[in-house]
Amino acid sequence: MWPLLITSFTLCLAPSYQQFPRLCATREALRTKECCPPWDGDGSACGASSGRGFCQDVQVPDFPDGPQYPFSGLDDRERWPLVFYNRTCQCAGNFMGFNCADCKFGYFGVNCNERRESLRRNIFHLSRAERLRFISYLNLAKHTVSADYVVATGTYREMENGSTPLFANISVYDVFVWMHYYVSRNALLGGPGNVWTDVDFAHWAPAFLPWHRVYLLHWEHEIRKLTGDMSFIIPYWDWRDASGCDVCTDELMGGRSPLSPNLLSPGSVFSSWRVLCSQAEEYNEQGVLCDAREEGPLLRNPGNHNRNIVERLPTSAEVEFALSLPNYDTGAMDRSANMSFRNTMEVVEPPGGFGDPQTGLGNSPRMGMHAALHVFMNGSMSSVQGSANDPIFLLHHAFVDSIYEQWLRRHRPSLSQYPQSNAPVGHNSEYHMVPFLPLHRNREYFISSKDLGYEYSYLLDAGEFPQNGNVLYAASFKPFIWLFPPVSAYSFLFSLHLHLKSSML
Repeated sequence: MWPLLITSFTLCLAPSYQQFPRLCATREALRTKECCPPWDGDGSACGASSGRGFCQDVQVPDFPDGPQYPFSGLDDRERWPLVFYNRTCQCAGNFMGFNCADCKFGYFGVNCNERRESLRRNIFHLSRAERLRFISYLNLAKHTVSADYVVATGTYREMENGSTPLFANISVYDVFVWMHYYVSRNALLGGPGNVWTDVDFAHWAPAFLPWHRVYLLHWEHEIRKLTGDMSFIIPYWDWRDASGCDVCTDELMGGRSPLSPNLLSPGSVFSSWRVLCSQAEEYNEQGVLCDAREEGPLLRNPGNHNRNIVERLPTSAEVEFALSLPNYDTGAMDRSANMSFRNTMEVVEPPGGFGDPQTGLGNSPRMGMHAALHVFMNGSMSSVQGSANDPIFLLHHAFVDSIYEQWLRRHRPSLSQYPQSNAPVGHNSEYHMVPFLPLHRNREYFISSKDLGYEYSYLLDAGEFPQNGNVLYAASFKPFIWLFPPVSAYSFLFSLHLHLKSSML
């Protein structure tokens, strides 16, 4: 029975919610530049007949960008998504999605009128069954081809302006790996080795925290749709003051292999995973995009990194210093920004500058905070473009997002503090986040997680307390989804079998 069950799941096509919608990856859609698929509920484009949304022109403002990227019209990500589409679904009310079939974050139900707040918890506070279910969901996503989305393997110019679509099928999990690669890749200026490195539409500038917030929200939404577990929440790893990678065990994210310090233990389901979009230098040399093919095993060697770059994992004191900075971003709003919460929190990879987690000064030779964890992992996660291959990426960025949430609550910034102009390309407030479809503007996620339907367990007020094993009620009696509620025996046994089967390989 079990082998047949595995086959039926791994070959199924599951819905996804990121780029590119399969229905919009056709020659007709690309040449007309219109991505307005029908909603299955009524067969009309964007569910217009039911008032869910309408097919409308994409509005992209003309506020100036910063000087870091001195080109125009050379990269498909500029003025997203206009190179590919100038008409998309604009959803009404609480509806969302590339065809308005889904609910906005924090809303549920057939008519998207049920407001719920989900609770992200520390992974070490989950029960053994909850941890097992989380890992099984990750593995299911890794081995299920996305039904709704494909990824681009060529530029729009290579597609001959839409006449020759170049897209590839990919798993649900790897859609997100590709997205993180695509948003952070170097700009291709034409020909082998001709690239511009000082460009990134989700890092090194103000959109870093809002972009990754949306990324995690879509990832949660995807797993809920794939598994049918509408209560799924990404747990976080609180790495403050940790002496090592305490999630790197076979029970969690995979221990170290006894055969090679760079590989994962064969007792972990993740030891069989294969990475993609991890060879940035090779793509640059050839002047091509990642083709979404497998490139080898997942690599990780935590703690055996270059200690001249990162001394240790971040401390509670460093987090508190970052939180004390009142300005979200400053100066050129890039890696040189001084006393910037965003830059001090981000601390991106060398040889660029970054905010010192102890002084707040930009262009520091020291690395800490967000980037320290990536460097510490010393493997697939240590490259910006390929880092999402490692599932620890999710736990890490969930905790980074919680620190962002603390800063928002402490300083209560107005939306005007997020820059409207002169930020690096892709980072102004009205810019649509690359490469999301449905479209999201950066400023829309410069708000509290509570407004987006989720909370962090360690940020709960004293008046909020658990009432039973499944639901947490706040003092205001607003429901929280508790990770995880009971699911069907079928779902749990399948998840358990996946984990045990992998462990025996």
